[in-house]
Order: sequence, then C-alpha cells, then structure tokens
Amino acid sequence: MTHLWYFAYGSNMQRETFSGRRGITPRRALAARVAGWRLVLDKPPLIPMSQSFANLIPDAAAEVLGVLYEVTPDDYAHVEFSEAVPFGNYRRVEVESRPLASGAAPVRAYTLVSERRAPDMRPSRRYVEMMVAGAVQHGLPIEWIDFLRGVPAGEESAADLKLRALLDRAMRKEKPR
Repeated sequence: MTHLWYFAYGSNMQRETFSGRRGITPRRALAARVAGWRLVLDKPPLIPMSQSFANLIPDAAAEVLGVLYEVTPDDYAHVEFSEAVPFGNYRRVEVESRPLASGAAPVRAYTLVSERRAPDMRPSRRYVEMMVAGAVQHGLPIEWIDFLRGVPAGEESAADLKLRALLDRAMRKEKPR
C-alpha cells in the first residue's frame, strides 16, 4: 500500500485529535520542522465561531515545528475533508520537512495553509492546550512547547461548544466493517 506524509502543526499534532476525533491511525509519527514558514493563530473558522485556528504563512527567516504523519492516501483525503479543504478553508501545500531525529533524511510532505486571516481573533485555550499536548506527546523541543504555551487565548462560548460537538462527530472517519 502506498503511503504519504502529512505535516501537522495545529491540533492534529495531538494523538487524541488525530487518531481519536479524526479516526486516523498513522503508520508512523515523527517530530519534525519545516523551514520558510511561520506559525500564526489567526485563521478564522469556515463557520461562525468566536475563535481562530492555526495557520502557516511564508517567512524565509522562520521555521515551524510539528508532527509528520505517514498515512494512506485515503486517510490523507479524510484529513483534507475534515479540514474543509474542498470548501476553501485551507489548501494543500507541499513542503520539505526535516525529522528532528539525528541523521533522519528530509521528507516531502503535504501540509495545509490558508490565505484567510483575522488578526483580531484568538484561539481558544482548549485549542492551544491541544497543540501543547501534541507537542509534548511527540517530543518537540521545550522552547517550542513554551512558545505554544505563551499564545494568547480566550474561552470558548457556549455556542462554540455546542457546534464543536456536532463538528467532532462529522469529522470522524468511519472504520471499515
């Protein structure tokens, strides 16, 4: 079976999100970095919510840390569906990712970016905590974890909590029977 690499930098770094909420079991997961991009947390949601989400913007002097997942093409298609790529929420970009393990070769991977920005929005504390948990689970450097912990965040509204519960059910990949 053919596999490909997906570079996650937001909540998909967290195992409970990627394997739990998304229903994807990667073949491998590696801590990694991608040069030439900067993490921002000002991407507005596709549907009306009060919080922003993670995004990458080009920046030749920056790098972003995250998790490389080796997945099947079907699982990657589900990632794109659950992130609303077909509806313009994000778009696919191919990047060169370098695993943090010493001696590991660079990997060509897909990641997701958006031109949609809302600098006045903040992510929820829950979302930032998911990113931190994923960074810790995959052994990202403490400097990156501290950076994530320092992201200004707010509380989710009651309406956001209800909507998220519906979206979580819709995003889960059904396992073959």
